[in-house]
Amino acid sequence: MDYISTRDSSRTPARFTDILLGGLAPDGGLYLPAEYPQLSDEQLSAWRVLLADKGYAAVAAEVLKLFVDDIPAEDLEAIAARAYTFPKFADEDIVPVTELEDGLYIGHLSEGPTAAFKDMAMQLLGELFEYELARRGETLNILGATSGDTGSSAEYAMRGRASIRVFMLTPAGRMTPFQQAQMFGLQDPNIFNIALDGVFDDCQDVVKAVSADAAYKAENRIGAVNSINWARLMAQVVYYITSWIRVTDSNDQKVSFSVPTGNFGDICAGHIARQMGLPIDRLIVATNENDVLDEFFRTGNYRPRPAAETMATSSPSMDISRASNFERFIFDLLGRDAARTAQHFGVDVRGEGFSLAADPAFESAAADFGFLSGRSTHQDRLDTIRDVWERLHIMLDPHTADGVKVAREWRAQVDTPIVCLETALPVKFAETIEEATGTSPETPERFAGILDAERHVTDLPNDAETVKQFITDSIRTTAV
Repeated sequence: MDYISTRDSSRTPARFTDILLGGLAPDGGLYLPAEYPQLSDEQLSAWRVLLADKGYAAVAAEVLKLFVDDIPAEDLEAIAARAYTFPKFADEDIVPVTELEDGLYIGHLSEGPTAAFKDMAMQLLGELFEYELARRGETLNILGATSGDTGSSAEYAMRGRASIRVFMLTPAGRMTPFQQAQMFGLQDPNIFNIALDGVFDDCQDVVKAVSADAAYKAENRIGAVNSINWARLMAQVVYYITSWIRVTDSNDQKVSFSVPTGNFGDICAGHIARQMGLPIDRLIVATNENDVLDEFFRTGNYRPRPAAETMATSSPSMDISRASNFERFIFDLLGRDAARTAQHFGVDVRGEGFSLAADPAFESAAADFGFLSGRSTHQDRLDTIRDVWERLHIMLDPHTADGVKVAREWRAQVDTPIVCLETALPVKFAETIEEATGTSPETPERFAGILDAERHVTDLPNDAETVKQFITDSIRTTAV
């Protein structure tokens, strides 16, 4: 399996284990398979049996084998088995699916160690990193940005692992107290939390700026765990497959997915699964008030917002106005035209946006690729959380409420069951839950006392050079 950059017209091939440790392509583009593997009816039938007999990890291993041919198959099976275990994940199904109401289901992605869907990819990524670094005898310094859940999921997946340091940028004051406590309460010597004076998009821009400095990146062994890393999307494809299996009885049944998203990573994995031939009908993009993606799928206009126009909302993990993974979809939408993709996303045009409203390709976003979209507001979240709690005695987190709200809007026009992908457990957003229901969300026993832990975080200005110096100094003074 070869991988290519979204901005490389020459389609220079790369291997999985190389892009695993590198993150961004040298030209600033994102890696995708040169061709998507295609699923057969026989494979889907076999995986249906495998999920029932051996569970989630066994299906994950089979999916990994489709994308990875430079790690032995038996090692991939062991890696998947270590990543997806009970009770590390609180449910033996790893990703259970339950019916919320007629035709609308919840895919429970928040059973992992940090109660967020990011655990689904990060736990696998931690195993892959440690395996490949040991094989090479190398170290890796992971640089990431988080709007809420990526950071804690990455740190919990990488803490204590040999040969790995984690440097995680967070937007100062923009996460909930629970999210901050999960990250800043860690004392592991290989974990470094940085609170940046800015919003998430600023953090993301710093990560890209550091990664774009090829000499610095090579000298300091900088890698990525943000969804720019292909391995995360590969891991997320698995739960689309298992959720489809759990909702259907036969391979000719289609399922739609409603996905709360800001950075387009979660739903991009659904796009990839659909391109592979998984029977997905519609992919419904659910945004909050930061509705750049909804605007594109409604109008064909992609208008990234500056930091000053990125709102702080009650679904903070989606407070994003420049979606990194969107480039992967546009690459496919434009017929994998790397030159046109680079024109829209390259360094010289970053943040300017573009319009495909008059381009025939835009019509295929819905017609051929299955995308629909909608947006949700704070009041919508409160109304949805309150309604589901009072009628069904089920508590949703604010992001999942965004997904349910938008799914309900499309329900009459979508003929297939809709699975709304859960984002996190409600305990991470207690203030909004209490506002909606008058009730405090349940705190799982594994998180008892988390808000009382001592904080370990460094405040830095929104400046890539300052962040680079902090990383260099930390590498010099801490061993892994």
